[in-house]
Amino acid sequence: MSADVKGDQEPYDDINITPMVDLTFVLLIIFIIMTTAAIQGVKVDLPQASAQPSMAESKTKAVTITADGTLYLDTYPVTMSELESRLGGYYAADPTTPVVIKGDSLVQYQKVIEVLDAVGRIGITQVGLVTQKLVR
Repeated sequence: MSADVKGDQEPYDDINITPMVDLTFVLLIIFIIMTTAAIQGVKVDLPQASAQPSMAESKTKAVTITADGTLYLDTYPVTMSELESRLGGYYAADPTTPVVIKGDSLVQYQKVIEVLDAVGRIGITQVGLVTQKLVR
């Protein structure tokens, strides 16, 4: 019996890392949630269309056109010339970079065509138009 008592009084040789691993996973989940909430983009009223496959990928570049005609690349406001130069840089780095265009349903159609022309001049062939799913 004395051997059992002595074993209980010895100091531990290792550290229990389970609480630290739990804390790490909780922090990881918090960072994931905060990051996805932070990159929502610019709010526009999208036109409706039938359900089609999405081009949504992490490397996809989004061009947003608001109802007043303001252009955004991802979430940054840009002019047409800035849009063309930045997309050209992305295309030079990775020619397979897809671009999606999110045009407000009230935007002038000419503005969408200008963006499509700019994307075409750069040489980007993977282009998608973002719409809302038609609710029936």
